[in-house]
Amino acid sequence: MRDFQRPGRSVVISQNGMCATSHPLAAQAAVRILEAGGNAVDAGIAAAMVLNIAEPQSTGLGGDCFALLQPAEGAAMVGLNASGRAPAGLSAKRLRAAGRSEISINSADAVTVPGAVDGFVTLSKDWGRLELAQVFGPAIEAAEQGVPVAPRVAFDWQAQAARLQGTARDFYLVDGQPPSVGQVFRAPEQARVLRAIAKHGRDGFYQGEIAQDMVDTLQSFGGTHTMEDFAATQCDYVTPVTGSYRGHELIELPPNGQGGAAILMANILSHFDLASLDPQSAQRIHLEAEAAKLAYDARDRFFADPAAMGGRLDRLLSPQTAVALAGLIDPQRARQNVAQATGAVHKDTVYLCVVDKDRMALSLIYSVFHSFGSGIAARKSGILLQNRGAGFSLQSGHPNEAAPGKRPMHTIIPGMIRKPGAYLMPFGVMGGQYQANGHMRFLSNIADFGMDPQAAIDAPRSFAFDGVLELETGISSEVGISLAVIGHKLRMASAPLGGAQAIMIDAKNGVLTGGSDPRKDGCAIGY
Repeated sequence: MRDFQRPGRSVVISQNGMCATSHPLAAQAAVRILEAGGNAVDAGIAAAMVLNIAEPQSTGLGGDCFALLQPAEGAAMVGLNASGRAPAGLSAKRLRAAGRSEISINSADAVTVPGAVDGFVTLSKDWGRLELAQVFGPAIEAAEQGVPVAPRVAFDWQAQAARLQGTARDFYLVDGQPPSVGQVFRAPEQARVLRAIAKHGRDGFYQGEIAQDMVDTLQSFGGTHTMEDFAATQCDYVTPVTGSYRGHELIELPPNGQGGAAILMANILSHFDLASLDPQSAQRIHLEAEAAKLAYDARDRFFADPAAMGGRLDRLLSPQTAVALAGLIDPQRARQNVAQATGAVHKDTVYLCVVDKDRMALSLIYSVFHSFGSGIAARKSGILLQNRGAGFSLQSGHPNEAAPGKRPMHTIIPGMIRKPGAYLMPFGVMGGQYQANGHMRFLSNIADFGMDPQAAIDAPRSFAFDGVLELETGISSEVGISLAVIGHKLRMASAPLGGAQAIMIDAKNGVLTGGSDPRKDGCAIGY
């Protein structure tokens, strides 16, 4: 139980349904849809569409999404990969010949075809109850009437506005400046796009005028994208992958996402007794950091489009691999020679979860990758185009080497945790590269330290990446000194490490218990 004399949040508890998002207006929209007879899929799509307007730096129709869905209590888990593919004209050989060693996050070459819209239309058709016109209603209203800019959104907008290019500055700046807290942001052009999708389905986005606008814009920035690339976009149902940790089952999606890295971390850390440690101790942070170095090294060497991975995932998640990697960790000394791919630890993604009265549970993550994606927006609609292609490697022969029609390695991952006979919990941790580490930190907070969902979200975070161990300000200076003594190179986080949402379906009491990250602006709302 939390200390009620100190600032904090209680878990939100309800019986009929719940949504947790990073923005209260999105969570409210989801609950409105649930109360109108929609199910968790309808409500999740409604919330995601509102987040297009409420958090445009983090997500939008020009991005990708992934989802885990339990259609009904006890039913088999469904996975959806709605990440887009590289255009047919993308060539790693051409980029290497031009002297490029990586794909610039601000270039049209970084723009993979958006996959999210196809994913949402597919989820709605296969699992939803309501028509898209009704589900999109709250977002259309938000786009036309506007959304007051929330504090964390304003913080991110101010920090990343310089990434906006060309006409994107007209759509996402107000009088040339990022909007301030409380200033109303409107996007009426996106209301028109939502109406087109509601009327024509995926063809309203991937064919015709709206698609032509995106293609023309990308080609004007040097992109190779064509109308055929957009028309060919298709999401895929996939089989989730699972791992066990302290009597809990961690459920993730297979690559091209990094969920397998979270399971690998859990497998490694299962060989250490974290539960005997103080949750904020240097020793706990050290062991987690060392496991992250090893898991992320494996991720960066092997994770890719599933067609390029072969049987590598099974080997990486095998018990023998975990034993071997755990044996490389020195409990008293930081390892210095673990290679990791360079890259910004960007923090811009939205994650949401919804559970309805019939216990359909949705875990959904939706992103344009870096803040404002590529910084390129379609000239007529203002749709920001993601820069997921920056996740490709340009190394010849690498499993994740850029190629036509290929999906890049992704950082965004939805998750679920199941404790048999006790609960199922859709959850997710935003924060770009941090997400796999964040999944394991959240799971450990629950399984090792008995925290409720809100406390597990609130707890301070750390992240070892690119040779630096980054610490949030909630970690004491004494702990930092202890970590430095054993060889960690430290840096205090300049911004919070991601955000998180979770809803626990309590099998014993028949209630829903939700938490939402105070690092963002959102909340959990039940009814």
